Amino acid sequence: MSGLDWDSKTVIGFRAKAPKVTKGPSDLNAARRTGAVVATDKKVTAGGNKAHAGPDHQRIAKLDRENEVAPPPKVNPSVGKAIQTARMDKQFTQKDLAQKTNEKPSVIQDYESGKAIPNPQILSKFERVLGVKLRGAEIGKKLEGPKKS
Repeated sequence: MSGLDWDSKTVIGFRAKAPKVTKGPSDLNAARRTGAVVATDKKVTAGGNKAHAGPDHQRIAKLDRENEVAPPPKVNPSVGKAIQTARMDKQFTQKDLAQKTNEKPSVIQDYESGKAIPNPQILSKFERVLGVKLRGAEIGKKLEGPKKS
């Protein structure tokens, strides 16, 4: 057990100094004078108006608008006109056509005005009831009877 120094002290429970956050410039200058390790970080969004979007946010919003998905296609106006003329030829009101196809009258109105998103099932119902072609080429042409084999 030689080599032990009976005069040395061991301090139990000694805590290292935790990093201190200074609020003012005087504390910062005092720490620099004592030779302490000083690291300064500037907050990105410190203060300022949070509702106001800076130039970076404007550029990001512009990029987002450029990358948006295109809205779904609307019904071709010729389809709406074909539905309307075929309905008038059969002397149906929009309400009558809606009842025969089991759809709402607002759906008929949207298709005739060209605001609806085309749905093949609904268009096939209209084709059967009105007897007019509404999909593909030759829109508005009368449908023929079943094909003979």
